[in-house]
Formats: sequence, C-alpha cells, structure tokens
Amino acid sequence: QVSLVESGGRLVQAGGSLRLSCAASGRSFSNVAMAWFRQAPGKERDFVAAISWSGGSTNYADSVKGRFTISRDNAKQTVYLQMGSLTPEDTAVYYCAAGLSGYRSTDQRLYVYWGQGTQVTVSS
Repeated sequence: QVSLVESGGRLVQAGGSLRLSCAASGRSFSNVAMAWFRQAPGKERDFVAAISWSGGSTNYADSVKGRFTISRDNAKQTVYLQMGSLTPEDTAVYYCAAGLSGYRSTDQRLYVYWGQGTQVTVSS
C-alpha cells in the first residue's frame, strides 16, 4: 500500500526555521517528481515547491522563493522541505505529494499520491 507520511510540523516563532520530511513507502518513488503543497485555514490548497525525480530540477512558488528549499534522498525515499524566515502567512497544513512522471509540475492535478499533512503554525 502506497503511503506518504509527513513529519516535522510544529509551532514556531516568526523568523524561525523548520524542516519538514515526507517518507514514502509502498512502491518506488525514485523516478517520479515530488512536491509540497499547503492549505491555510479557509483557503484553497496551493503549490509550494516541487522537485524532479533526480533532484536536479526544482520549482518554487513566488511566495517562498529564497526562503524554502526542497530536496530529496531517493535512497531513503524521503523528500524534505527546509523552511526559513517563516512568517505567520506560512501557517498552513503542509502536504507531500508524488506524481506519475519525473517532471516537477506545479499542478496538483498531476500528483496522485498524497500524505495526510502536517501542521505548521508560525506565531508573530
């Protein structure tokens, strides 16, 4: 059974840093793109970052460029999201997703496997 399990979310002060992890299991994800999305209270789920199957190419939402870094370790079947200079606007449930191709798309419709999410709360 395919499973994506996020971890690392917690309460953090504005200006702080946090690293999220997403552990995948149930099949090999080393040849597909992985991504992070987030959903703030009362808002739609939005794209945050994506990484190609090899890790050689990434994509970021404008709102997180320069502050967040996505990476992956295919041997561990884990994708990470390093977040820095956090603001209250980053407060959301963060979801990990896996696609069917190696391309780092921003379109959540192209991601077929999803985790349950991890809560990130940034206090001012």
